[in-house]
Amino acid sequence: MASNQNIPKPVKFAFGGIAGMGATVVVQPLDLLKNRMQLSGEGGAARAHKTVFHAGVSVYKEQGVSGLYKGLSAGLARQLLYTTTRVGIYTTLFEKFSGPDGKPPGFFVKAGCALTAGGIGSFVGTPAEISLIRMTADGGLPIEKRRNYTSVFNAVSRIAKEEGVTTLWRGCGPTVSRAMVVNIAQLVTYSSAKEKLLASGYFSDNILCHFASSMISGLVTTVASMPVDICKTRIQNMKVVNGVPEYKGAIDVFLKTVRSEGLFSLWKGFTPYYARIGPHTVLMFLILEQLNKGYVKLFVKQ
Repeated sequence: MASNQNIPKPVKFAFGGIAGMGATVVVQPLDLLKNRMQLSGEGGAARAHKTVFHAGVSVYKEQGVSGLYKGLSAGLARQLLYTTTRVGIYTTLFEKFSGPDGKPPGFFVKAGCALTAGGIGSFVGTPAEISLIRMTADGGLPIEKRRNYTSVFNAVSRIAKEEGVTTLWRGCGPTVSRAMVVNIAQLVTYSSAKEKLLASGYFSDNILCHFASSMISGLVTTVASMPVDICKTRIQNMKVVNGVPEYKGAIDVFLKTVRSEGLFSLWKGFTPYYARIGPHTVLMFLILEQLNKGYVKLFVKQ
């Protein structure tokens, strides 16, 4: 991160949310395609989309450009809750455990900070997460099965009214697990990659270094988190028929998916996932670094 120990904690939290929301506006279509790909062929059914290109063309033909931004309000709400919390907590803990000379904490301390930040942030953001999953998946369902949420506020209120308030935290377990994996992979590998690049002597603390660190972080995050992410997506999108849910839990999703679709189906949608998380990681950290540097330059006395 930028040298920002003098930035007030509320500002750090706000910058985290702003950075996440700014990145989401750009990558929302990729998030939608990732969710559609993960739900395609569920339970061994015929896959509706063979490639991410096919999925994108199908959505565009059926719903136009606006269809690619279905669920944007939920995506922004998720970033407002989840990213604001996780980035704010992580940067606060990171600085707390840094040495008096500014030396960054070791790997395992950074991992602990990331786990804590990811777990708390994901719990706070789960209602927006389940709204996002359902809104982006809706257009891929038969017309009679669509939920037709009009916004994140409509989704949250209807879920609470029709299925109970606790449903807003359905899939919270895999959501928290995914967030912990993502945070360790994303935040720890970003800061570690940045340290290594700077130490190499070939990079200075600028946008090029932030971009390279972010792309490394995004790749590691994609590989590590996809199996948990597909379990989370399917649990949060499932319907309960006559009181019987499609899945009993994350382990049930995992076993059924591997059994009916094969082991590598756990990485289904890898291309849109990385195409989404790579640029999102890049944009989020670039925005965050520039906000931090701008604040230090304008408001912190040297």
